[in-house]
Amino acid sequence: MKFIKHISLALLLMGSSITGWAQVPQSDNSFSHTVLRGQTLYSISTMYGVSIDDIVALNPGTDKQLRAGETIRIPQQKIASDGTVETRLHFHTIQAGETLYRITQMYQVGADVICKANPGLSAQNFRTGQVIVIPITENTVEKTDAPSEVELATESQIQPEQEIGSSPASPCREIHKVKRKETIFSISRQYGISEQELIDANPELKTESLKKGSFLCIPEKKEVVQKPVEVEHVPTNEELIAQHQPMEKNIDFIDAALVLPFQLDAANGHQPLMVEYYEGFLLAVDSLKRQGVNINLHVFDTGDRNASVDELLTKPELKQMDVIFGPGHAEHVNAFSNFAKENGIRLVVPFTSKDSDVFTNPYLYQINTPQSYLYAQVYKLFADQFSHYNIIFVDAADGNDKDEYIRGLKQELDTRAISYQTIAMPEVVEVEEEDSKEPVITVPILTEALDSTKQNILIPTSGANTTLVRLLPIVQLVIRTFETPYDVHLFGYPEWQKYYNDHLQAFYELDTYFYSSFYTNNLLPSSKRFHTLFRNMFNKEMRVAYPKYGMLGFDTAYYFLLGLSAHGSKLEDNLNTFDIVPVQTGFHFERVNNWGGFINKKVFFIHMTRNHELIKMEFKQ
Repeated sequence: MKFIKHISLALLLMGSSITGWAQVPQSDNSFSHTVLRGQTLYSISTMYGVSIDDIVALNPGTDKQLRAGETIRIPQQKIASDGTVETRLHFHTIQAGETLYRITQMYQVGADVICKANPGLSAQNFRTGQVIVIPITENTVEKTDAPSEVELATESQIQPEQEIGSSPASPCREIHKVKRKETIFSISRQYGISEQELIDANPELKTESLKKGSFLCIPEKKEVVQKPVEVEHVPTNEELIAQHQPMEKNIDFIDAALVLPFQLDAANGHQPLMVEYYEGFLLAVDSLKRQGVNINLHVFDTGDRNASVDELLTKPELKQMDVIFGPGHAEHVNAFSNFAKENGIRLVVPFTSKDSDVFTNPYLYQINTPQSYLYAQVYKLFADQFSHYNIIFVDAADGNDKDEYIRGLKQELDTRAISYQTIAMPEVVEVEEEDSKEPVITVPILTEALDSTKQNILIPTSGANTTLVRLLPIVQLVIRTFETPYDVHLFGYPEWQKYYNDHLQAFYELDTYFYSSFYTNNLLPSSKRFHTLFRNMFNKEMRVAYPKYGMLGFDTAYYFLLGLSAHGSKLEDNLNTFDIVPVQTGFHFERVNNWGGFINKKVFFIHMTRNHELIKMEFKQ
């Protein structure tokens, strides 16, 4: 009966202590977001569709520093004042004790709508602090004072009263004069009767509103008997989410599209790399077909970076794809992203790391890790591995290409209370001593920073080859000729792979580490086999580049096509379970949020030991 619902809502409005539910503050029309490793103001503003200035206005100081783990306020998206926006995205931060069922009641939105809008949502990650998106339409009622599951279940225990006797009307036991602010509900409660009984005794209430000063007939109370019923079942998160998961679908024949720029002027050096990526891709397709995987490969040319891809995106066959690989140019990603999102097609972007569509497109995979996420992973792993070392940053002074990286690494060390020091680029100094006929060679800046009781690790602030040319001979001189024994290591950057031949001996002697998300050791059997296969198939060697595009094409195609063959529509539930070892490219995909796509967070350290070993250090992620 209606009066029962009114009681529940009235109790809920009296105070949160009755139900124990924590509500999202609505006074400033904002919600809370917990900053994750690698997130920046740009990525956060992009995923929520608001400006950086609006975020900073709510969170002063975040433009200076943004720390992982801190909670900030995000303004809700603005809706057009003229009402032309039919649907907007409302972001909801899950509160302690909330369930998906309660949120459906809160916003009067079906669980199917919420699950569809949040493909990354699962019973495992439905937890306090997670943000989900709620599609709000004209028919959506945002009710933050909705009853809890306990109250809803309590309501269901009480059924309509069953009258004893057959008299359809009761005589007035008294007359009530309506006072200001009284309602049918309050009057019926005052006399211990139901609203329906009051209306039956005063039929005019069916068509007229209650007016101050009017008189009402208060009927005699009817004897009632409660009908015992079972408590209504309130579905759990597991049940609701499972009910609205897409049906599992096998893919017997994989339709894959490869969209790359093939018609560029070869003189610019880019077109041969695209061809090499394509050739490596073909090797993966051939290998999988030999294993019984059925693949229909469709190849399209996107032209140069200034060419329009609109005509290509109108091709009917493109809408039938299970997966699209490409495009080659960052300028074309947005158009393909919109197409993939509209048609529910997976889009694998192999090259650019600066695309923002991944924050809002659940079908997009970004192979090349965005810089902020890559750096965040490296910071954590470096601090885990080398916290007990004597950490020394060497100011290159001839380049600032790693300023952002060095600044972030120092912040990580500061947060963990790990000490470090920064020195200028060391120089060799000759000092004449009275008792010596020959000048004494010394490197004061470096030797004063080194610690003979610890392992020392040097981090140049530039990844340029000119920095290595200046630094490496000096460090070698110190560890070879000085009487004090120093255990010195070097930590650097992925591009150092290009300088192997120039500094190979120094790298080994200094027990060098560098981070990367791609690496291959040409001495490994898998790498040797691939080089031989590529040479035999295409009668040429791969170009000297890092990463090697032929291997990138092979690894990308093999990973996704094998995954689609094995798991079909459930690929996303099994992304990091594939039992394969890529030739060069590491894969570890994570969704950027519940409504966005995937970025590759795989990173490893390469260790060139003094024993002339090359070790790829894998980390559990």
